[in-house]
Amino acid sequence: MSLKIVVLAKQVPDTRNVGKDAMKEDGTINRAALPAIFNPEDLNALEQALRLKEEHPGSTVTLLTMGPPRAAEIIREGMFRGADGGIVLTDRAFAGADTLATSYALSCAVRKIGDYDIIVGGRQAIDGDTAQVGPQIAEKLGIPQVTYAEEIISVADGKATIKRRLERGVETVTCPLPLVVTVNGSADECRPRNARRIQQYKYAKSPSEKAELESTALYDARPYLNIEEWSVNDVDADLNQVGLAGSPTKVKGIENVVFQAKESKRLEGTDAEIDELIQDLIANHTIG
Repeated sequence: MSLKIVVLAKQVPDTRNVGKDAMKEDGTINRAALPAIFNPEDLNALEQALRLKEEHPGSTVTLLTMGPPRAAEIIREGMFRGADGGIVLTDRAFAGADTLATSYALSCAVRKIGDYDIIVGGRQAIDGDTAQVGPQIAEKLGIPQVTYAEEIISVADGKATIKRRLERGVETVTCPLPLVVTVNGSADECRPRNARRIQQYKYAKSPSEKAELESTALYDARPYLNIEEWSVNDVDADLNQVGLAGSPTKVKGIENVVFQAKESKRLEGTDAEIDELIQDLIANHTIG
């Protein structure tokens, strides 16, 4: 059986480079101040989707992302690795969304896509670490979900068999389609870019990107190079449930903590010095 697979992907700020300008006054992330990358666990999810595509001839993989127009970069990245295309959900009204507003907007987009068997995404994004968006989308769509997935073992007879990696072990579950699957970072890494696909899709662009071009004749001749963009109106979303208006969660502050040693003590390694050090550590409650 062929499958219609939707991969939820997010372009995230590289949180390894958080500085004093990483947050705006309204409590939202200043994404322009940080390098943007493909969310790591979404790449793990993409690999699971691409394996299903290989196992089920005729299947398609569509990436769905929400963000500014520049988020089309990760759609191209996914196409270089094997995805068939993608959609950028972009509108100023979506800005500042928390997980509730994000899952609402994405669920509206999935309803517009309409025909899907499996929605797969990373367990969580590194800019929020909440692991809430995938499950919330499943709830809003009214379909089952499998979280903490490490491998989608098989899909057959309208059911998916999935291995989950949990804190205290592994379990294998079976779930009917359609469903939402969120994938752990412990799953297999995503395959690298394919050189032939880079040449084929390197000029793929969204409408916002094509607006800066002098000619769009190439995109009329090669429709597969067109990355779709959808706005609030395109997905029939309620303005009161998206962006800051639909976000009950607000970030009050962000701090970059750097640990610095104020003093040091050099030991020669004698038994007496080590014994003294242990006593000091116990006395100041560092250990014990």
